[in-house]
Amino acid sequence: HILFCGSRGRMRICGNKKCDTPSSISPTCKLSRKKNSNQSELCTVGTGWVRSVRAQKANVFLHVNDGSSLQSLQVVASSELSDPLLTFGSAVEVTGILKKSPHTKQPVELDAKQINVVGECNPVDFPFKIKERHGLEYIRQFPHLRCRTNAFSSLLRLRSEATAAIHSYFKDNGFVEINTPIITSNDCEGAGELFQVEPSGPDYAEGENFFSVPAYLTVSGQLHLEVMSGAFSKVYTFGPTFRAENSQSRRHLAEFYMVEAEISFTQSLEDLTKVMEDMFRFATEHVLAHCVEDVDLFHKHVTPGHRWGCDLKTEHEKYLVKHCGNIPVFVTDYPYDLKPFYARDNQNHPERTAAAVDLLVPGVGELCGGSLREERLNLLSARAGLNDVYSWYLDLRRFGSVPHGGFGLGFERYLQCILGVDNIKDVVPFPRFSHSCLL
Repeated sequence: HILFCGSRGRMRICGNKKCDTPSSISPTCKLSRKKNSNQSELCTVGTGWVRSVRAQKANVFLHVNDGSSLQSLQVVASSELSDPLLTFGSAVEVTGILKKSPHTKQPVELDAKQINVVGECNPVDFPFKIKERHGLEYIRQFPHLRCRTNAFSSLLRLRSEATAAIHSYFKDNGFVEINTPIITSNDCEGAGELFQVEPSGPDYAEGENFFSVPAYLTVSGQLHLEVMSGAFSKVYTFGPTFRAENSQSRRHLAEFYMVEAEISFTQSLEDLTKVMEDMFRFATEHVLAHCVEDVDLFHKHVTPGHRWGCDLKTEHEKYLVKHCGNIPVFVTDYPYDLKPFYARDNQNHPERTAAAVDLLVPGVGELCGGSLREERLNLLSARAGLNDVYSWYLDLRRFGSVPHGGFGLGFERYLQCILGVDNIKDVVPFPRFSHSCLL
């Protein structure tokens, strides 16, 4: 007798020792207790969306899924319960008895006593067809409906699990989460690819600064994390960032998520690369362990042939990855003039370089970028413009400054990397890029 159904199909069995219902089963429908008026056995109520309908002379077989896992629950119903509205894509509520299944591919099935169609779905007009496997490019045309497909629902479960794993890694390793602002007056990257925030409405004049200074959607939470690194040894943030880059390439979005961390009391790039590698390993091992079926779906049907070590797209990156054995590669000590003002000057050790690091991975290219931060006030003060625009940044070096460094990881690129997805627009729920903002 089923008393409870949790996510991922984990169920708790009642204390009746005679009950032979298996204790580890995989149906996804949400179940609740309901007494059968004619019997003493416990009925279950399952809700979800119909993934398949197969009618026979005496019975109707449904596969119903509520999104909590790739596996659907088979519902067996008498043909008397058949309904013309019971179609692929329709939402249903099923009342019945959960029983051990005679088939080896599924531990249980629901013997339906009542089926209620909650939401109709015309399979002719529905853009996804029951026996067709639609590619990511096709389903991308329907951002409001693509979560109904196996591929994209698997992606969203993987994304959720990876998010939880990253938070878990930082929590387990003593990092404090900081909610850095989305609206900021700083241009962290210095590239000028910013979305300016302005008020609209009859109460505001055109071009009026709501905040009295120009404000923008953030491109990075790094500078705010640097503020916090003056009071906390380890901080991180995980949130949306924005770039007004006029690009529709497979690697760029106008809105994407960044994982950023800042570590105080360090003068070593190895301290940063260790956190990058450990976080990458922890999150990936967690996803592979907890989302086996969803990962298999991608590697078998969505991105077949995906393997770690596929060639990168630029000749330099391909050479580096191949030279190191077709594995993720750290590149350090970039030319000083290529890096932003906050990168620590190596002072000619090596010559005219900055203490910066990138993590290159197969199939994507740059996944992480980071650096030690310039903590020496005299060197920062000599850089043009900082005394006017970033006087607060110099204050951080005046009052209890310590050597520190940090990095950022593009979360969507991380998902591309582990799943082998070619286009970044296919690993985000609602992609935003130049000339496209659907929904």
